[in-house]
Amino acid sequence: MKTLCKLTLISVVIFFTSCKQNPAESPEHKAMVAEHAEMEESHSKMEAEHKAMKDDHQDMVNAHKAIENDSIHLVTEQNHVALLAKHQELIEAHKELIEKHAQLESKHASGEITLEEMTTEHESIKNEHEKMAQEHQQIAAEHDRIKSEDEKMIKEDQEKSTETGADQA
Repeated sequence: MKTLCKLTLISVVIFFTSCKQNPAESPEHKAMVAEHAEMEESHSKMEAEHKAMKDDHQDMVNAHKAIENDSIHLVTEQNHVALLAKHQELIEAHKELIEKHAQLESKHASGEITLEEMTTEHESIKNEHEKMAQEHQQIAAEHDRIKSEDEKMIKEDQEKSTETGADQA
């Protein structure tokens, strides 16, 4: 009888532990992991665009060296520097968000938090990511506007120099 009770108890324990699904195997968790990969890819693109913006800035600075009376260009450079700083802050905040998301994945996979808690926190992080992606797009558009304006001013300055040189000849 004692052996039968032990076997029954062991069977019940095995039954209940085998029925409990691994949180990391749930469809919701797998979807969250896939979205995390998308966030990381988005972050990589942001960093690449930031590097390109910095390269554009250096090109801008180099082009301005050849221009006399470049006070307008200096203002453009300062605006661009401020924009680059804002973009760098965004990238750092986005990196922290991705780290927070990775911690969320770990907590859910280990069973530290429930599916409901994970879902709620994931939605919050996802919304923050979308806001950051929109802000990135705005910064990229502003960068393109500044770059275009600067190129136009440089072209105008070159045309004035050519006209002045032709008038003096």
